[in-house]
Amino acid sequence: MPNIGIIGAGTAGLHLALLLQQAGVDTRIYTNQTAEQVASGRPQNSVSHHAPTIAREEAMGVNFWPVEEYGYQVHYHHLNVPDGPPVFRGDFLRPSRVLDYRIYLPRLMAEYEERGGTIEQRSIEPGDFEQLARHHDLIVVAAGKRSFAEYFGERPDVSPYAKPQRHLAVGFWDGVAQTEPRAVTMSISPGHGELLDLPITTFDGWASALLCENVPGGDLEVLMTQKESDDPEAYRRLTLDKLKEHHPTVHERIDESRFKLMRPGDVLQGAVRPVVREDYRLLPDGTVVLSLGDAHSTVDPVTGQGANSASFEAQVAADAIIEDGVVDERFAQKVALRRRERVDGLSTWVNTMIATPTPPHLQKLLGAMSQMRTLCDEFTENFSYPHRNGDMVATADRVDAAIARHAALGTDPTHGKVS
Repeated sequence: MPNIGIIGAGTAGLHLALLLQQAGVDTRIYTNQTAEQVASGRPQNSVSHHAPTIAREEAMGVNFWPVEEYGYQVHYHHLNVPDGPPVFRGDFLRPSRVLDYRIYLPRLMAEYEERGGTIEQRSIEPGDFEQLARHHDLIVVAAGKRSFAEYFGERPDVSPYAKPQRHLAVGFWDGVAQTEPRAVTMSISPGHGELLDLPITTFDGWASALLCENVPGGDLEVLMTQKESDDPEAYRRLTLDKLKEHHPTVHERIDESRFKLMRPGDVLQGAVRPVVREDYRLLPDGTVVLSLGDAHSTVDPVTGQGANSASFEAQVAADAIIEDGVVDERFAQKVALRRRERVDGLSTWVNTMIATPTPPHLQKLLGAMSQMRTLCDEFTENFSYPHRNGDMVATADRVDAAIARHAALGTDPTHGKVS
């Protein structure tokens, strides 16, 4: 079996390393942060792990946070428009889970090392690849550093945006009552942005990860541009005011006397440009350098798919390594082919969701979801299979076909009732 060098200790790198470790394949992880630095750092994301990712964790023996205790199985949706529909619900077939990555990543790093793996703290640049190739048969780049992005180059057919379409702010907040049943809430304020309220397990117990996806130039953009660290109390008040105006169904669950960050500084602000990059490059000696996870596909977090896509890609790469035992260009082509439908479909879905103004066919789909429980359930379940939602929203004709298919099933007059 080949020896694999993996750059990056995020979901993609760790899942690939653990999968290969189970199969007896030698690996080494290179990362610029220790587990202790990750644990003591700022929030990394608020991503959900959906059922296929959790099943993969179970198979790897790293599902330390069972969904029976830490999961949720429902999405609530709200469109903040005059005379709009009431809150409408969609259900997963199997639960999902949100966990603070400052807990998740260090635990998986420790597990990999306890099983005999090696993690080397070292900052890697593309100029180091040829030197690494003297020690490894394959180099997998599973980190989203700018220099890696430039090394692989973009696929323009699935990278339509020249700049970020949302300005992001996510904080881990106390004082937000959980829904019953526990759920993710997506609230949409047209022209201003989306809010994802995610039930997350943190160091100090349950919190609400409030991910604000703010339209540049809209009324909510200030949640990204005003730095929380400059005046934490002013930022807390600003957040409350903006939630009340734009996302009232979340605001009504807030106890303002308790509303505060779980820990000082538990806010992440920034912007992401969604990009899909080339699958691999060859070094002069023929060694494959494979892009994986964030190095391959960077997605806006509006659909919460980054980690799930990374885990899926890790499985595809691990399967091909184990099947072939040869990591040449043919291997890289197989990986590219096997992951393309899912990665490109996810790109279509995300790029449609963050288009401004909202495409009419997406508006039509959301309106129909508010009236058709089965359609809303399908859209929700497809968070586990994101290319299916990419298929659904790709064109107006496809949205019409999905609506027609569910219209034949009838409507649910109790759809809007939160229970």
